[in-house]
Amino acid sequence: MAERYCYRDVLPFAVLVTMECVNVGLNTLFKAATMKGMSYHVFVVYAYAIAALVLLPAPFISYRSRVLPPLSFSILYKIALLGLIGSSSQIMGYTGINYSSPTLASAISNLTPAFTFILAIIFRMETVALRRTSSQAKVLGTIVSITGAFVVTFYKGPPMFIASPSSDLLDHRLHSSNHNWVLGSIFLTAEYILVPLWYIVQTQIMKEYPAELTVVFFYNLSVSVIAAVVALLTEGTSSVWIVRPNLALASIFCSGLFGCCLNNTVHTWALHLKGPFFVAMFKPLSIAIAVGMGVMFLGDILHLGSLIGAAIISIGFYTVMWGKSKEELSQDCDSGIPEHRPSSEKVPLLKSYKNEV
Repeated sequence: MAERYCYRDVLPFAVLVTMECVNVGLNTLFKAATMKGMSYHVFVVYAYAIAALVLLPAPFISYRSRVLPPLSFSILYKIALLGLIGSSSQIMGYTGINYSSPTLASAISNLTPAFTFILAIIFRMETVALRRTSSQAKVLGTIVSITGAFVVTFYKGPPMFIASPSSDLLDHRLHSSNHNWVLGSIFLTAEYILVPLWYIVQTQIMKEYPAELTVVFFYNLSVSVIAAVVALLTEGTSSVWIVRPNLALASIFCSGLFGCCLNNTVHTWALHLKGPFFVAMFKPLSIAIAVGMGVMFLGDILHLGSLIGAAIISIGFYTVMWGKSKEELSQDCDSGIPEHRPSSEKVPLLKSYKNEV
């Protein structure tokens, strides 16, 4: 029982918290690399290609280690659809970070639980009964979270804290326009609409083909191919494809190994084990991490709008989680009713048994 508890509850919690820290670090490294001139379209191609190369032995290991259903065209088609969703979300996300900052990306990522809840209702993975307090809390929390995202997007506010890193980075921050901030917010919001859809499609794939490494390998391969087509259309065959051994190369390798490979594998495993809503609930942790790292390493200017919006989003998120936990508690109580029936309700069954004897 102790091992099962650690595997199903403690381990998913620990690794998902760790992955949020890793993701914020990778976003910060990516932002620093793009400020040096790296193309984010080329970045996506190379990062996912590295992840696919690392996971290349995975299909052979998975087939040998467990009995799996055949890798049919239907499953490959769904993985390709997952790759299209993933590549679109990654390109939009990196475009948004390029226009704004990793701090804003982490703030808007708090919308993931709300969007996951909405999509889960559409796909009948969540139920809503408006007369119940739990359902009211989930709906209200979703509305509050979306309101907070609009605050972050459209209200920048006065600066609250300015770090003093290198003058080049600070000048880049001070000269960024409010138009870019709003445009970056729109791209990031689009990304975090696609991320819950990725969660749900990935969960469905894992029900049909429960081999995390194999699915992630084909996913990374499909994202790399789709992103290469997009990069060729947008960048052509210019010199941006040549990556020199500097910060850009370090960002590509770190994102490929720890982001596209490790992060996607961990999230796929957690989705298979705990479901999409559990995975989405860890996104609000990233805002505190991103604020600290952005201010310390990128010279981000911490604005009042980001603080107010992030606080509103977090309140909405934890309202949704309170409603979700209360709903699960009531379901557990309802499922336990037959085990505690009064002895008077069991008498007819005992009488019928005696008559049969």
